[in-house]
Amino acid sequence: MSHVNSGFHYSVNMSVSSSPTGRGSAIGGAAFSPLYKQIKALLVQSLHAGEWKPGESIPSELDLAARFQVSQGTVRKAIDELAAENLLIRRQGKGTFVATHHEAQVRYRFLRLTPDNPENNQRAQSTILECSRQKATQEIARLLEIRTGDALIYIKRIMNLGNRPSVIDEIWLPADVFKGLTSEVLIHNKGPLYGLFETKFGVSMIRAEEKVRAIAADAQMADFLNVSEGFPLLQVDRVSYTYGDRPMEIRRGFYLTDQYHYRNSLN
Repeated sequence: MSHVNSGFHYSVNMSVSSSPTGRGSAIGGAAFSPLYKQIKALLVQSLHAGEWKPGESIPSELDLAARFQVSQGTVRKAIDELAAENLLIRRQGKGTFVATHHEAQVRYRFLRLTPDNPENNQRAQSTILECSRQKATQEIARLLEIRTGDALIYIKRIMNLGNRPSVIDEIWLPADVFKGLTSEVLIHNKGPLYGLFETKFGVSMIRAEEKVRAIAADAQMADFLNVSEGFPLLQVDRVSYTYGDRPMEIRRGFYLTDQYHYRNSLN
């Protein structure tokens, strides 16, 4: 990971789940936990195990109540929390479904760049600049909880917003998990990157932690983004996690914000 000098930085935890682990039996252990929390943990455990895939429906509240031998209201409360955390999606008259990054309301959940003019809110398009193998540095190994020197897949891309280059992304992934991820696969992928991770590699990104700081564009960044050297950018360092709170991606983004702003909801 390249080092960029900076001063103050802003840190944000973009958790869309409460660090679910799904460890152990919810009913049999942790007696201090409310019953609906225990049911929620069992549901997360099933999601982690792949019992219900992204985009698939889960059993009805009545069926789940019978399965866990609890009331329908207890199941509903557990599902409500998972829906609020974007792990499940309720569809009126159709049921409850496992959230997927292919879903319109989920697709840009982790992209917090919002146009100042709402009329400019166009779909992001990416251009792959590089996809190669690297060895994990000590810093990346620590963040991904792997060993220094382990194989990584490195991706560099430009994201266009409103037909204008606006984001430079550098991405590091554990190579043993993303076997077969190549430039060709990325170039032919027409959907969101996290959607590709779900469908081809079985990895669902469910939460992320970010650090945000202001920097000045160096010569290469300026060239990629069509701005002058020294132009102000946001540097966003992200660690994304899958089930079991396992880190799966390191991402460093450089954001052009003269027509966009970084938006975050604090609840």
